[in-house]
Amino acid sequence: MRTKSVPLLGGALLVSLSLALTACGSGSGGGSKDASGSSGSYDKNATIGIGSLYEPQNLDNTGGGGQGVTEALNGNVYEGLFRLTDNGKVENLLAEDYKVGPDGLTYTFTLRKGVKFHSGKTLTSADVKYSIDKVMAEDSQSARKSSFDVVKSIATPDADTVEVTLSAKSISFVYNLSYVWIINADAKNLKTSEDGTGPYRLDKWTRGSALSLARFPGYWGTPATNQKVVFHYYKDATALNNALITNAVDVVTSEQSPDALDQFENNPNYKVNDGNSTTKLLLAFNDRVKPFNDVKVRRAVTSAIDNKKLLQSVWGDHGTLIGSMVPPTDPWYEDLTKVNPYDVALAKKELAEAGYAKGFAFTLDTPNYDPHPTAATFIKSELAKVGIDVKINIITPDEWYTKVYKNHDFSATLQEHVNDRDIVWYGNPDFYWGYDNKQVTAWVKQAEESDTTEQQTALLKKVNTKIAEDAASDWLYLYPQIVVAGSKLSGYPLNGLNSQFYAYGIKKG
Repeated sequence: MRTKSVPLLGGALLVSLSLALTACGSGSGGGSKDASGSSGSYDKNATIGIGSLYEPQNLDNTGGGGQGVTEALNGNVYEGLFRLTDNGKVENLLAEDYKVGPDGLTYTFTLRKGVKFHSGKTLTSADVKYSIDKVMAEDSQSARKSSFDVVKSIATPDADTVEVTLSAKSISFVYNLSYVWIINADAKNLKTSEDGTGPYRLDKWTRGSALSLARFPGYWGTPATNQKVVFHYYKDATALNNALITNAVDVVTSEQSPDALDQFENNPNYKVNDGNSTTKLLLAFNDRVKPFNDVKVRRAVTSAIDNKKLLQSVWGDHGTLIGSMVPPTDPWYEDLTKVNPYDVALAKKELAEAGYAKGFAFTLDTPNYDPHPTAATFIKSELAKVGIDVKINIITPDEWYTKVYKNHDFSATLQEHVNDRDIVWYGNPDFYWGYDNKQVTAWVKQAEESDTTEQQTALLKKVNTKIAEDAASDWLYLYPQIVVAGSKLSGYPLNGLNSQFYAYGIKKG
């Protein structure tokens, strides 16, 4: 889920399911290169200016730090046992090796030697246990918290070994661990400071302005290719683009103003890169309450909204219609845009069949940052054509978290879901949108306990089709992922999966 002011739940609503795992012995500076390239001479002492709209709320990814803290600190300051690369593969990172028991319930991780935290303390198994426990803690705001319900116990037989016993098989367990930051168990004040193992240490955070990271001289792996990176934060896309034009920043992590692209596309001093996005804009119904507990109503609302027109009005020729929670980069993707097609006559028919021939009224809770208010106004206009009266209630991200996510006190809402492979939330009846289909829940559970990725994929394709048929939500569109950078820059990530932005490989010529 993407937010600007208060990105939610430690960076995202995120449950990830694993494909084949690729072991890699290199540090963060190694591994797969990104498509922006990283060859030629460069300044090893360069400071890289990074422009973003997503400032962290705090620096704790289990304490509501949000998308901004993921973007700035994940992989740069903090590392996991495993790393999710920009192309979606999983590589060994702080875990040098691991073994899975014959029953699929016991995972034994051997930690990489010689790893030190920025404070100078040596990494031990106790830190790994602390970090996993932190995600699972009662007060954790991590959306991945429920992913670790399967953890039965964590043992630390010696300083270099971690043994995790699960209560049920979990094909995505290693993948999910790539999102757990390994933190010094003795660290304090993690909302304003850090103690990670990454290639950068926190240099300075000036709230409302910038966050700088400096190369960590004691890093265990390949050093960062630059001396320093500074995330500069802006309130809107226009200010962000102006910063790039005036060389106040070198790269924009995610372009939010398609109308401004011409000035970069036709300028040899810049490069515009189209990556693979995983960010979905959802009209999420509260499937527990009337009238959205009726599948015919949800279908009718979905068919009454011209998603193509909405996408074009916001993004022009960029972005993608998907018709489901699954982006094309997920292995269980299928084009389901025709399941509940835009058809006003069909929408009126389904409303009549549901007993709402004259329509109804509902309140749409809408986050206060773009594109949500714009999308809400568009939806209000579209639904008025079928007799549905929409009252738009604009709220802050903090209010959204409490009202919608925690208390489920809403009829329908708009929200961005940033992450890949998050279809499994539809198998959780307790999730904020309240979709409850026992067959879907069973398929999600079976997929998680699959022995092979083929079994997993087949089951999640069934889930994908069923939630589309049930119009569990209206998946309005998939965002484009547009990274704009100066032409002298290379080595930057293009896809920004799950809001991460690895800066350690960026080179400035």
